Amino acid sequence: MKTLTRQSYARRLEHVITYLTNHLDGDVSLERLAEEACLSATHFHRIYHSVTRETVVQTVRRLRLHRAAVGLISTMTSINQIARDAGYASVQAFSKAFRLAYAVPPSSYRALQFRQPNSDALATQFLLQPKENFVMHQIKIESFEPCRVVAMEHDGDYMEVGNTFDKLMIWATGQALDVDTARSFGIYYDDPAAVEKHKLRSDACIQIPADFVPPAECRILQMPAARCATLLHIGPYSDLEKSYQQLYGIWLPASGEEPNEYPPFEEYLNDPRVTPPSELQTAIRLSLR
Repeated sequence: MKTLTRQSYARRLEHVITYLTNHLDGDVSLERLAEEACLSATHFHRIYHSVTRETVVQTVRRLRLHRAAVGLISTMTSINQIARDAGYASVQAFSKAFRLAYAVPPSSYRALQFRQPNSDALATQFLLQPKENFVMHQIKIESFEPCRVVAMEHDGDYMEVGNTFDKLMIWATGQALDVDTARSFGIYYDDPAAVEKHKLRSDACIQIPADFVPPAECRILQMPAARCATLLHIGPYSDLEKSYQQLYGIWLPASGEEPNEYPPFEEYLNDPRVTPPSELQTAIRLSLR
């Protein structure tokens, strides 16, 4: 594919992702999405699939199930309603799809989340019990090598940053970057417990090779070398806050370490387009002095 053609397709498909983000409960037919991409309905899906590595049906299902998972742990909306909002005609069909993706049925997922103690309770449990009896994520200190990335800004709820990553990956494919091997990162500048959702700031980032000459409009960041505390989170992105509570609420006060000024960041070690949420691996990194 010629470079200009590839970039043109990428720009058009970025519009499709923006449309899906804002109209997930609306018309997501191939015909409507083809209109959004200014492409023939005859060819749209082949182009979409070749660039994104997903069918439209797979993208919509992934986005709706992620939204459902967030709803289960952040609201008391009934599972019946969440199932309907996710596009399923019955709770049984929704539960089957959710279990395949998240390894537990939605009712168990919600119960597990609401039984989690807060960081203060976790810290008390950690201090009162013998350390060998306390189950906690393993956290190790390691060196992070500097990394040059293209950053795409995301404003708002961290739980919706995946939509920005989808657009970033489409852009990277349009630039002929190898999205299968390039490292991807999320940089998170605000604490969601202290800042309103619509004011949260983050960057979706993808590594670029040293010889890559980016277009002028790109934001290039140099992620600095650092000594980092790294926690490996295995599971859905919607569960990440629990791991942050352990990192900041338990490990950091007990470690004698101090964070530096660089914000916490995440590295995504496998691809959410082809990996069940229950098997996703995220390295949460906290830069230390």
